[in-house]
Amino acid sequence: MRRVLLGALGVVMVAPFLYMMSVSFMGEGELLRWPPALLPASPTTGNYAAAFQALSYTRVLLNTAILAGCVMVGQVLTSAAAGYAFARMRFPGRDRIWTSLLAMLAIPAIVLLIPRYLIIDALGWVDTYPGLISTELVSVWGIFLMRQTFVMLPRDVEDAARLDGAGEWTLFWRVALPLARPAVGAVAVLAFMDQWRNFLWPLVVTRTPRMEVAEVALAHFHTAYAANWPYQMAAAVLVTLPALVVCLLAQRYVMQGVRFTGARVRL
Repeated sequence: MRRVLLGALGVVMVAPFLYMMSVSFMGEGELLRWPPALLPASPTTGNYAAAFQALSYTRVLLNTAILAGCVMVGQVLTSAAAGYAFARMRFPGRDRIWTSLLAMLAIPAIVLLIPRYLIIDALGWVDTYPGLISTELVSVWGIFLMRQTFVMLPRDVEDAARLDGAGEWTLFWRVALPLARPAVGAVAVLAFMDQWRNFLWPLVVTRTPRMEVAEVALAHFHTAYAANWPYQMAAAVLVTLPALVVCLLAQRYVMQGVRFTGARVRL
């Protein structure tokens, strides 16, 4: 019974995406029929060709990949380093700083939007890659996940390395971080996916089409072709497909990281 319910829930969740793909192969006139068609009578790839050109897909894909890739690397490094410091090192004010970080999880991101923009504008980084990327390099959630990971790791290997003369950096880079590989993979995948679907900050900090990322370009595309649903669905599939491929290929790493830390993750 449980498997049947889970299967039905899976079908419900996947159905909108499957219908989006179906509509993307339809002609514009097919959507005007009653009852609405679920499958295209005469599938066509013309919608994809038109959307590919109108969306400036290559440029948009490059911008989004640069944003997601740089932020992924930055968040992995900052989360791992900060998480290790909070889990293993003793320094003044550690507990208070940790409490403050946890409190920041309750602050809506939109509250920080204007201060972030004013800082980026003062630096002259509006509509540039540094402005797009720099404010996303630290993830409080990532620090929390990595800290919990390092707390759960046994200290035996680290103590043995310390007796052999290893310093704190060596312990972190060569001992603790390899042991925390499942959690590192989870942080990397989730950071990449989060930035691929990032909309609000890129919308605010970019001004020209040459800096548009996927979600912003897709919103502008929907505005320009509001009356043509097959075009819109084709553009949505083009934007979603790379993220879907990454998610399918990397989901086992996310699950390993979640099981390894015991943390709950919301995709």
